[in-house]
Amino acid sequence: MKRLVLYVHGKGGSAEEAKHYQPLFAGSDVMGFDYQAQTPWEAKDEFVRFFDLHSKGYDAVILIANSIGAFLSMSALSEKKISLALFISPIVNMEQLISDMMLWANVTEEELQNRKEVPTEFGETLSWEYLCYVREHPVSWSIPTCILYGGKDHLTSRETITGFAAQTGAALTVMEEGEHWFHTEEQMDVLDQWVKDSLR
Repeated sequence: MKRLVLYVHGKGGSAEEAKHYQPLFAGSDVMGFDYQAQTPWEAKDEFVRFFDLHSKGYDAVILIANSIGAFLSMSALSEKKISLALFISPIVNMEQLISDMMLWANVTEEELQNRKEVPTEFGETLSWEYLCYVREHPVSWSIPTCILYGGKDHLTSRETITGFAAQTGAALTVMEEGEHWFHTEEQMDVLDQWVKDSLR
């Protein structure tokens, strides 16, 4: 069986990270996706084009996606033939995250609507267009999915991730000492073992 493993990085990441997964998928082609999309509506175009181009000729496609990469993938690829999705610290409720960021930045909805965009001290720019879009286009995801979540994730609450897993039937694994960004040796060991377990 010819299998493609497609890796979608998170914010500040790169397609190079796909190399980490090559040893875990012996006999499969592993490819990283260096996308430009910043929004779900841009992803709808770019992700679909990339997927259609590179998945040709494969019997199965496994999607590995990190953080915002998982959100953009769900926004764009929900209708595609993906046999398994592995999500690491996925953003699963963007409306909730934007609302949280508005609280952190002390920005009201009325203010955001009037100003359209509000830069924040923590480096994110809040966007009224983005908030409206995610409200009008809720994510619908039915592809078999395994999720790895860090108990200390500061972007997605345990309640949000648990609710999403229950709603989509995803298998949820929690590393209590894990953070949003899995990067320490211990965290990467847990991640690698989780990938292996998910393939069983």
